[in-house]
Amino acid sequence: MAGTGRKAAKADELRALQAALRAEHAAVYGYGVVGGNIGEARREETRDGYDAHRARRDELARAIRDLGGKPVAADAAYALPFPVRDSGSAIQLAAELEERVAGVYSDLVRACEGDRRRTAAQALREAAVRAVRWRGGSVAFPGLAERAAGPTPSAAPRT
Repeated sequence: MAGTGRKAAKADELRALQAALRAEHAAVYGYGVVGGNIGEARREETRDGYDAHRARRDELARAIRDLGGKPVAADAAYALPFPVRDSGSAIQLAAELEERVAGVYSDLVRACEGDRRRTAAQALREAAVRAVRWRGGSVAFPGLAERAAGPTPSAAPRT
């Protein structure tokens, strides 16, 4: 029975890692849109966010392979939650991306143990800090506030 419990925990962890990877793929795509519409004053911040999500994406893919899984591939494009046509809407999108990623990392924290849990908690914290910077304010429990209203929305593949 103990082996069955470990298998279930590994499967839960793998599902949470794949969900985080999907969120990071969407965030990388979204930051490309942000970068194309953001004003010069926040361009470096955009680049930093883009690079952070690319690094997390690559780290998640490695973790999935380490558990014997096959990392989900990025979609060619993602539907945005609203039109992004200027710097103001680009800032709003960046904040939304970070909040969505934080929600997925809160699930990963629950699904993992040890070093992987610490890494997920660090990623949650980093996303929450970026969301605060973009939005100009914060929530009491980053990554959990979104859960109170139901499942975290994620960027959907464009069809």
